[in-house]
Amino acid sequence: MTAAELPFRHVAVIGLGLLGGSVARAVRESLPGVVVTGHDADPAVRDRARAIGLADRIGDSAAAAVAGADLVVLCVPVGAMGDAARAMAPGLAPGVVISDVGSSKAGVAAALAEALPGRSVIPAHPVAGTEQSGPDAGFASLFRNRWCILTPPADADPRDLARLVALWEAFGARVETMDAEHHDLVLAVTSHLPHLIAYCIVGTASDLERVTQSEVIKFSAGGFRDFTRIAASDPTMWRDVFLSNRDAVLAMLGRFNRDLAALETAIRDSDGPELFDHFTRTRAIRRSIIEMGQDDARPDFGRSDHAGATEAP
Repeated sequence: MTAAELPFRHVAVIGLGLLGGSVARAVRESLPGVVVTGHDADPAVRDRARAIGLADRIGDSAAAAVAGADLVVLCVPVGAMGDAARAMAPGLAPGVVISDVGSSKAGVAAALAEALPGRSVIPAHPVAGTEQSGPDAGFASLFRNRWCILTPPADADPRDLARLVALWEAFGARVETMDAEHHDLVLAVTSHLPHLIAYCIVGTASDLERVTQSEVIKFSAGGFRDFTRIAASDPTMWRDVFLSNRDAVLAMLGRFNRDLAALETAIRDSDGPELFDHFTRTRAIRRSIIEMGQDDARPDFGRSDHAGATEAP
């Protein structure tokens, strides 16, 4: 890609954890020549980011980090988006595009529109992540062959949207656009509810009085281990996700509770055909996910090193 073809020339990343670190690394690997600056509210994270050369410059304030940028990507918990936007506002250049990586979109869009009136705001959600956190956890290939969902407002500038699509495609992501409210409903099913269930199951196992914690750890089967991987995700991030996407999560949780009650009834009534039919339908979903390249059929799901993925904030 020539300099004239670059979608952006200066990308500022606010929040330098797993996703922010991965965005910074992906820019430097996929779009050489683009300036990358960054900021994190935690001084220790800023120091570590400088030590590992995560960006060309790490600002001690959000406003300093975004100075001169033509794209700012907010990689903070969704509950902190408004405060982060207000902190960086004094340093924003005219014409800058503002985006994010949060996994709930309607609330984020509202917070950014309120904090940055008149700015070009195009929310985004790369459906990728791991249970790790911190500036050392990021890697440039995190977004490769993953979906990135953009939720542009109705009045978004088509040119800015096209530039943002080009950025994520340069990272190796597959891009789709949809309405923010629809995104939140879809992700409540595919990401938020599974995380809530994982937190619940792992918490229940650790609280059982007749099964010791050491036994839970020692005899964990593959299914429980997968739940613990999900439940190890950043607690601040997921607290904010559930609160910001409350209505959609509660709607899906209600549906799940009804379905769970039906399975409970089938077990109580020894209704083998009902259980078999349900398990056959869910098995087909798993096969479809593998066929679409969204996971691996190998016993360990193909996960090693950076391959294990959950969803982003």
